[in-house]
Amino acid sequence: MALKIRLTKVGSVHQPLYRVVVAEARSRRDGAPVENIGTYTPKTKGNPIAIKLDRVDYWISKGAVPTNTMHAMIKKARRTAAATAPAVVAS
Repeated sequence: MALKIRLTKVGSVHQPLYRVVVAEARSRRDGAPVENIGTYTPKTKGNPIAIKLDRVDYWISKGAVPTNTMHAMIKKARRTAAATAPAVVAS
């Protein structure tokens, strides 16, 4: 069972909304996912990506492969999470 981390569309016309899902590679785009791990709302100002990075790491460790688009979005989400994380002060 080959797994992919990809987008599935759930929004309507002119109101795009995507879920970030882990699904079997051969299933259809809007088919039943193994797990929902986030959302992507492209019309949102600020940060349109909300992904559970710990679940992404888990599924990648289990062999799931992100699509090219999701790979770029995961990188962007990691940069955003690192920038918003509080700095640890060494004493």
